[in-house]
Amino acid sequence: MDTTTARADRATGPDLKPLLAPRSVAIVGLSTKPGSAGLVVLQNLLNAGFDGSLHLVGRSGGEVGGRVVHTSLAALPEGVDLAILLVPSDAVLDTLRGCVERGVRGAVCFASGFAEMGAEGRARQQQIAETARAGNLALLGPNTIGFFNSVAGFHVAMVELVLPPRLRPDDGPAVAIVAQSGGIGVHVSASLRARGVPVSYVLATGNEAQVGLPEALEFLADDTATRVAVVYAEQIRSAPEVLAAFGRMHAAGKGVVLLHPGRSEGAQAAASSHTGAMVGNHGAMRLAAERAGVLVVDSLEEAIDLGQLMLRFPQPPVGGLGLITASGALCGIALDYLEPLGLGMPPMSAAQVETLREQLPAYTPPRNPLDLGTLIGPRPELITLGVAAEQDDTAIGSLLVSLPMPSPEIAPVWLDAYLRGMEGRAKPTIFVMQNEDMPLPGAMVDRAAKAGTVIMRSPERALRALARFTRFGTSRAEWQAAATQATAALPAAALRLPLAAGPLPEWQAKQLLAAAGLATPAGALATTLQDAQATAHRIGYPVVLKAQASALAHKTEAGGVLLNIADEAQLARAWQQLHDNIAHRAPGLALDGVLVETMAAKGLELVVGAVRDEQWGPVLMLGLGGIWVEVLGDVQLLSPDLPHAAIVQRLLGLKAAKLLQGFRGAQAVDLDAVARAVSTIGALMLQRPEIAEIDVNPLLAYGAEHGALALDALVVVR
Repeated sequence: MDTTTARADRATGPDLKPLLAPRSVAIVGLSTKPGSAGLVVLQNLLNAGFDGSLHLVGRSGGEVGGRVVHTSLAALPEGVDLAILLVPSDAVLDTLRGCVERGVRGAVCFASGFAEMGAEGRARQQQIAETARAGNLALLGPNTIGFFNSVAGFHVAMVELVLPPRLRPDDGPAVAIVAQSGGIGVHVSASLRARGVPVSYVLATGNEAQVGLPEALEFLADDTATRVAVVYAEQIRSAPEVLAAFGRMHAAGKGVVLLHPGRSEGAQAAASSHTGAMVGNHGAMRLAAERAGVLVVDSLEEAIDLGQLMLRFPQPPVGGLGLITASGALCGIALDYLEPLGLGMPPMSAAQVETLREQLPAYTPPRNPLDLGTLIGPRPELITLGVAAEQDDTAIGSLLVSLPMPSPEIAPVWLDAYLRGMEGRAKPTIFVMQNEDMPLPGAMVDRAAKAGTVIMRSPERALRALARFTRFGTSRAEWQAAATQATAALPAAALRLPLAAGPLPEWQAKQLLAAAGLATPAGALATTLQDAQATAHRIGYPVVLKAQASALAHKTEAGGVLLNIADEAQLARAWQQLHDNIAHRAPGLALDGVLVETMAAKGLELVVGAVRDEQWGPVLMLGLGGIWVEVLGDVQLLSPDLPHAAIVQRLLGLKAAKLLQGFRGAQAVDLDAVARAVSTIGALMLQRPEIAEIDVNPLLAYGAEHGALALDALVVVR
């Protein structure tokens, strides 16, 4: 089957319950040789207390622990829930066919040697996928390490395990890990468990011949033990299926944290070679996933930290950070650290200042950040008061309490004081016990876990997590606003204008932009010198000449752009020079004509681009224009239907934002006009689906109420 094509009806997908929580299991390909993978798998099942029916199949037969090893799949009873396949890659297809004949409902395939090996391996993987689908068998793998189900206490793995604990009823909701890399899944799980965070499942989906991210998330959306899924995806084979599964998780009130490498070309190549699937546009993926309610992170540390944070605090913060510490130095460090992360630390409100002033000595001013210094030693109740005050401050969206750990004895006392301040309060908060090389007392970890406290050891890591969580909260508010407003309809002229396939010459691209409402320089296409002179007379000198042909991708390099033409005599000479340049540098090229335009006044050069990703749909790019987009790469990616106010905020989020607001006496640019231009280009991508690409570079931004002008434009039509 084509793994990049979404199934039309998710309800017809495989049932994962027999796979993940079977009552009958067959180990196929078992060897009785001591230390063999089959015996390890068997021992793991027995050690976990599996009490269902267990069947063994191996070519050499024999007996293991009083259990007969059958030599054929035909010896299996009908309808076994799960077959664990320990056969080499060249035997997987026939083994799966035998399982289907016996009515097996699920299978785990450890073998590698499929899509990650190239075209031949992809063909073998497609065959096993088609066999599993036709037989209504849920297939996990190939190229997987298995899975861990701590809800049922059932684990499938080929290595000897220290078995994870089974979830208890009083553990509360848990985090599930879905990873295309088993090693990453185990790492995230172990890190969370070490913090006392309950983990429900670890699913290593491997090559995803059949069961992949969409199926796993659909299952977790209905799983009562799981509140948050941490997902590691090296590639996403079907964007529509994954986005639908993200939507199901969101509708079920469950969070998803996604780590998807592929921002660099090297990461894309590594991911492709691991499982044999292509990696898509990372920026477009990020926008689409965030739009679906997913928190996208950039590192393993963030995946772990945000998984824990979202489990404890389902609602992301909107607002600034509050900080309580016992170190004045940390206040300065935090302020420096937060600035590039875009998270502010607002002043404490007057009401909370008065609340604390009565309790603090004169040399400890009540403010944010709040430095309690050595007072917390004799007076730990000040931690309680500080936490309550910062939590109750309406300007504060999240809170970090970062304290030193002078001894294992004092840490639990400070934790208890913190917990008293958190009673009845729900703003996302991290409690940091510094001195990370000193282990925390086990009883303290257990106490924190039972209370749902997010404990970390690094203040910098906590700051990064809270900043990311806050950005997620802000973005989610923007998406919700976008969902409630209808995209402005384009003028009828922009909808009806016929567009030929391929790159449009600039004059046609500008016709489209102008019809959509975007300002372009005054001018017209001329096919003769007389036409050019008439246009120049109408619009006024100085003018610009630009050679026009869809095959002329780089007009300037070909000598096809001549500027500052001051009068009719210069225009005649420029007309001849332009045609001579084209004849010399692009011989045989037939021009549509020459675009004659007024010479635009100088403005701040921006770029607005849009591309339609085959998987994820349209995405916009906004940044400093001209050559600077390539030199500095200072850009923001946007959804095509982002609200006006959110576009303005994205503009102010550029590194070059000072240039937009007036720098060294320069006039601030018309941000509203730029935002309207961005919205217009977004509307074109949404309402003209045949458009594959739009590039306006530069978009000249002028002073307040003086608008923005599309100086050059490229439109590519599918």
